[in-house]
Amino acid sequence: MSDYIKQHAINLDYHTGESWIILNEIEQSIKKKIEAVGTPLKDWNIKINRGILTGLNEAFIISKKKRDELVEADPKSVEIIRPILRGRDIKRNKIDFQDKYLIALFPSKNYDIEKFPAIKDWLLNGDWVTAKTKTNPPTPIGSGKLRLEQTGETHTFKGVKFKSRKKTTNKWFEIQDSIQYWDDFNKPKIIYPETTQGAYFVLDNKKFMLDKTCFMITNCENLTYLQCTLSSYLFEFAYKRIYASIELGIKGYQYNKYALTKLPVKKYSKNVALNNDDIFKLYSLTNEEINYITSSLGI
Repeated sequence: MSDYIKQHAINLDYHTGESWIILNEIEQSIKKKIEAVGTPLKDWNIKINRGILTGLNEAFIISKKKRDELVEADPKSVEIIRPILRGRDIKRNKIDFQDKYLIALFPSKNYDIEKFPAIKDWLLNGDWVTAKTKTNPPTPIGSGKLRLEQTGETHTFKGVKFKSRKKTTNKWFEIQDSIQYWDDFNKPKIIYPETTQGAYFVLDNKKFMLDKTCFMITNCENLTYLQCTLSSYLFEFAYKRIYASIELGIKGYQYNKYALTKLPVKKYSKNVALNNDDIFKLYSLTNEEINYITSSLGI
């Protein structure tokens, strides 16, 4: 046993306060090269925020057909209906928009629902109530307000028992999140799904809303460069193998916000698009290290 340990022992460069992880020599070398020139994203002065929690997607996330019907009934509806992406709509370096739209009644905007009669009628009397949800059975038309009120109370309507949304101080027609950063959705941003099978980071300049399964990065001068870096083979490997990803099944894993902010990324003076080879060079990786990374990712 002692001979086996001597032959297979690995030197670890561990510092108090760091997460403890066992890496082989080539992985340790890659980690050292990244950290030698990189600055953790938490020190970049960027903002990372989650997408929107409506509390009842069936009412607030609608199809293009329903969006067009509401706008036709009341053209003013267009003011608060915005295109939205879900985690499944964000792919590697591209967006697969599925014509979903958000009725963006943010509490912080203090909307008057009486000014949007078509949307009010949809929330009160729309057929969305007939869809079964995780917490409620289908309910009769006309139960919309009781379903949407944010009291956490249980109701019975026409013989059907159900619960309203959880208790908040928001109005019945507002989404559940009191989002103060709502205007950040209008800015250029990097978007990504929290649960994924790869480094699916995309640059968004079309002002998409995001649902709760997505995150966005804003307040960064070099968004194009950062998006390319986070999407690269190097940082997909680094996140999955070194910086504490949460594995989900065989291929899936989670881009945990806390773990993501620990990634040491080299700051770059130019906001340019870089390919994988460019990024390998930025961190002075050897051919052996590059081959190890691509092999580990199955590329």
